[in-house]
Amino acid sequence: MPLLDQAIAAIDLADPLQMRGTVAEVLGLAVHVADLTAPIGAMTRILTQGGHGPVVEAEVVGFNNEQTVLMPLGPTQGIRRGDSVLSEQSVPLVRVGHSLRGRVLSASGQPIDGKGPLTQTSLRPLAAVPIDPLERPSINVPLAVGIRAVDAMTSLGRGQRIGIFASPGLGKSTLLGMMARHTAADVSVIALVGERGREVRDFVDHHLGPDGLARSVVVCATSDEPAVRRIRAALLATAVAEYFRQEGLDVLLIMDSLTRFCQAQRQVGLSAGEPPTTRGYPPSVFAILPTLLERCGRTNQGSITGLFAVLTEGDELTDPVADASRGILDGHIQLSRRLAQQAHWPAIDVLASISRVADDVISREHRAARDQVIRLLSAYHQVEDLLNIGAYASGSNSDFDLAIAAKPAIDQFLQQGRHEVQGTADFARTGQQLLALNIQIENLRKQMSRQRPAPPPGPGRNR
Repeated sequence: MPLLDQAIAAIDLADPLQMRGTVAEVLGLAVHVADLTAPIGAMTRILTQGGHGPVVEAEVVGFNNEQTVLMPLGPTQGIRRGDSVLSEQSVPLVRVGHSLRGRVLSASGQPIDGKGPLTQTSLRPLAAVPIDPLERPSINVPLAVGIRAVDAMTSLGRGQRIGIFASPGLGKSTLLGMMARHTAADVSVIALVGERGREVRDFVDHHLGPDGLARSVVVCATSDEPAVRRIRAALLATAVAEYFRQEGLDVLLIMDSLTRFCQAQRQVGLSAGEPPTTRGYPPSVFAILPTLLERCGRTNQGSITGLFAVLTEGDELTDPVADASRGILDGHIQLSRRLAQQAHWPAIDVLASISRVADDVISREHRAARDQVIRLLSAYHQVEDLLNIGAYASGSNSDFDLAIAAKPAIDQFLQQGRHEVQGTADFARTGQQLLALNIQIENLRKQMSRQRPAPPPGPGRNR
């Protein structure tokens, strides 16, 4: 029956009639076609040089008066006026299956790792039907990712969506690779959107490693590829993650980066004739962003936990992508350049990070220990400037004294080497380590209380 169901689904999605048009003009990145009535999102083929040249795949992205606007998935060189354009798929389809594990795919879903063709796959629409909000179970089960600063301080839940906000050079790729390699999820799906070409192999070989790749699917579209392919890489990775979720698995979806996905959509929108509105971004960017992010989440079958990297060059508060992402995501992990300059890895600013579902997935004891560490880090942050210039007198404030004394132990807990985690992450073990740190802090408090001198006698007391 599953094979029959797949055949019926393929027939339902097939185009009953092939439509034809002709290239009218090429403006920038867009190809304008006359007499083509394909819908938005349809895939087409441009037959260059009268059908004797290379075939260029393109996607329908809009309409301009009587013409259909296409965005090629390859270079526009060789396309000329009058070339034939044939409709390919009204509903874009992708191939999914368990055989995708351990493979590296292009934005079109074709393997690029030299391991041969894909086998035992089925077709699935690139864009899925949105999940009914009332069919989403509550997020109340933790998901360990193997990073103590995350599992202990900004705990994630299965089905959560969280952003990793960082400027370049703060160890974002290393952090994402550690999470993909050691997560307690059943499978990781990684979308490398707009990355430098050399960074793809570096991520697969060094950050992810053979063990991490064996339980992952990597989809990549480098920065030199057309904007449509960068967008499709993000959508393809999400469709693959949805397939594994439908199979009853817990999926970790990692996207690096959400900012470059939005930049690609900006190129497509402007080429299709959209007006630039918010700092050069057309309205379609802020329409497609929640559509993509809402595809993650938990269902009755499984879950997709989304980790989305967001680049924050310059002033983050005025960055429209970062601002819009914060309003949609279920929390954020902030990487700090100040911590990176101190060789504090991972450079996670715990005070600036938050998980909106953390309190629903951790125990009362875990929450109390976490809040204790946050209070001490906040107290140390308040007194740090005075401490650096030697203007703070020990004994002036008991909370400051404890924060200063406990800072080395807290830093040791929050810092973590790339290869420190072995095997699959254990959320319970991290919780026990946090409770042990809390006991160590309480012992410091008692020791400092015994060493604190008695207050001087007041007026009228016997000396």
